[in-house]
Amino acid sequence: MAESGPVAVEVVIEVPRGSFLKRGSTGQVDFVSPLPCPFNYGSVPAYIGREGDLLDAVVLGPRLPLGARTRVAAWGAVVLTDRGMSDDKLICSRAPLTAGQRARVLRFFRFYAACKGLLNLWRRRPGRNACDGWCEARVAIARARPRDASWDGSPVAF
Repeated sequence: MAESGPVAVEVVIEVPRGSFLKRGSTGQVDFVSPLPCPFNYGSVPAYIGREGDLLDAVVLGPRLPLGARTRVAAWGAVVLTDRGMSDDKLICSRAPLTAGQRARVLRFFRFYAACKGLLNLWRRRPGRNACDGWCEARVAIARARPRDASWDGSPVAF
């Protein structure tokens, strides 16, 4: 089955590529990583993801500064489960992803899920942690809900 085309989204960068600080949508530091983030990581402020926080997004390519806003194509999404909560991560770039890029993104999120599982164990936060694969960007966006004025931050402590 062929994938549909990309979806244009605006992403705000919370973790620039190469950063060791993992920040959430409020700007608060979630944790300090022993490894640098291999991608620009942020969120789509127009949507709330399934776990109640802004819809996550990865932007491939050169490092973008903290707080940068960029309009970019979402080519797919990684489905991540963190503490039993399913959370889509849009995968964005200026050009279509190659098979190698998609494989590297999935490999990273499998590793990330394992690391997050250890961190959650240390924090005594139960629940399953796993990378559950790839889906189309349109599917991930359809599972999100539009952000409205009533949203005042994530209901989940990260």
